Amino acid sequence: MRGDAEHSLSELPYRSGGRYRSVETSPNIGRDGTSLMRVGAVIQARFSSQRLPGKVLRPLCGKPLLAHLIDRLRRSAVLDIIGVATSTEPSDDAVAQFCAEAEIACHRSALDSVLGRIRGAAQQFQLDGILQLSGDSPLLDPALVRQAVKLFRRGGWDLVTNVQIRSFPDGQSVEILSADGLARVAKKARAGTERGHVTSYLYAHPQEFRIRNLVARVPRPTLRLSVDTAEDFARIEAILTAAGARADRLDLDEVAELADLLAPEEPD
Repeated sequence: MRGDAEHSLSELPYRSGGRYRSVETSPNIGRDGTSLMRVGAVIQARFSSQRLPGKVLRPLCGKPLLAHLIDRLRRSAVLDIIGVATSTEPSDDAVAQFCAEAEIACHRSALDSVLGRIRGAAQQFQLDGILQLSGDSPLLDPALVRQAVKLFRRGGWDLVTNVQIRSFPDGQSVEILSADGLARVAKKARAGTERGHVTSYLYAHPQEFRIRNLVARVPRPTLRLSVDTAEDFARIEAILTAAGARADRLDLDEVAELADLLAPEEPD
């Protein structure tokens, strides 16, 4: 098996202001003046969620849920572009409209192939490295993104992930694929799960790829910080409300502490 593991470093989230409209930065330039690999985020966002329809654009403490994730990605300060991948279904016109109004790059393609949609977005955004994310993760820690991207930029990895060995909470998942690795997956993956989930083929065939897995300093694999149901949404809303003025800048440790404090008490 070619996978590897690395422990998460302790670092503070990047502190910056600004709106979520500015999502593309200048190309990274090496010390010798040459352009380095282009790494960007591709956020999977669909309006037609089965359990909580419209969740990605649902207002959450003053702005759409998706905008929280975009703001946090911006604060990582390591991405060349932040874009959204959605379907061509009429129900996702609202997602495309949000992107247009917020001046966020948007790729649209067929509903039935997540793999095809992510690859299409990677090609449209001209990416060498693809940070694949779910739009239902409004509390993603910018420090985790920064660590994963920096590791990926050192070169040689087909996938940098914290999902192969799950130790981070749901809603803190980070997966960065190389364009070459994604092309190989698109060629080999069969219908079903392997095309419905971009990284399924890599995890099922780790011997074919160079995989680096990040492991949490304090494992919390059972903590839910993504939004899949109305109960999840209420939990995230309560965390952000309790944080007050610090809501936009909570790091993972702070989020976990608030989640524990707000969790219902277990009956004796």
